Amino acid sequence: MSFSEETYEQLIEVLMDGDGDEGEAIIQDELEAGHDPLEIISQLLIPALSAIGEKFQEGDIFLPELMLSGQVATRISQKLEAIIAASGETAQTLGVVIVGTVQGDVHDIGKNIVATMLRAHGFEVIDLGRNVAPSAFVDAARQHKAQVIAMSSLMTTTRPNIQNTIKLFNELDLRGQHCLIIGGGSVTAEWAEQIGADGYAADAAAAVEMCKRMVGGR
Repeated sequence: MSFSEETYEQLIEVLMDGDGDEGEAIIQDELEAGHDPLEIISQLLIPALSAIGEKFQEGDIFLPELMLSGQVATRISQKLEAIIAASGETAQTLGVVIVGTVQGDVHDIGKNIVATMLRAHGFEVIDLGRNVAPSAFVDAARQHKAQVIAMSSLMTTTRPNIQNTIKLFNELDLRGQHCLIIGGGSVTAEWAEQIGADGYAADAAAAVEMCKRMVGGR
C-alpha cells in the first residue's frame, strides 16, 4: 500500500465516527502529498471500507458505525470524483447494481444502507425505491445493463413478489445477463436457494462482497 498504516487506521476511525470534515481533511492531505484521486479511492478508501465491513460482520462494530462510514465515504468519493471529472479522466466503476424493495413493501431503510455502501465501494447504483414491480426491475436491468439486481423484502407477505421477479427474468431468458440477489428481514439463505436466487446477503457488508464476487466473475 502506498499510503501509511497510520493514515489507513486514521481514516477507518474517522469513517466509523462519521466525521466528514476530518475525512475530507485526510483526503486533502493525501492529494497535496501528490496522490492521484483514483489511487486514493482504490488503495485507501475502499480498503478502509472493506476493513469496516469485516469488523461489522465479526460483531466488533454495529449498524450505526457501518451507516456513518458509508455516508462519509460517499461524501469523500464525491469530492474525489469531482476532481477526476475536472481533469478529464473517467472514474471506472466496479459495475452497475439495480436495487429496490419489491412490490407491496414500503420499507427501505435496509435497502438504503446497501445502496450507500455499494456506492462508497465504487459501484454505480440505480435505486428504484420502494414498491417496485417485477417489470420495473426488468426494464431497469435492460436500460442500465446492470450486472446485479438486488431485491429487498421485509414483509413476509411480499416474498412472492421476489419469486415473481425471478420468474419474469427467467421467462424473458435474461438470467444469463444478470445476477439476482435478495436480502431483508423476511428472507433467508435457504429460501433464496429454494426459489433460485443467485445469492442472499444478510447485511450491507455481505451484499457489497457478494456484488464484488459476482461482477468479478462475469
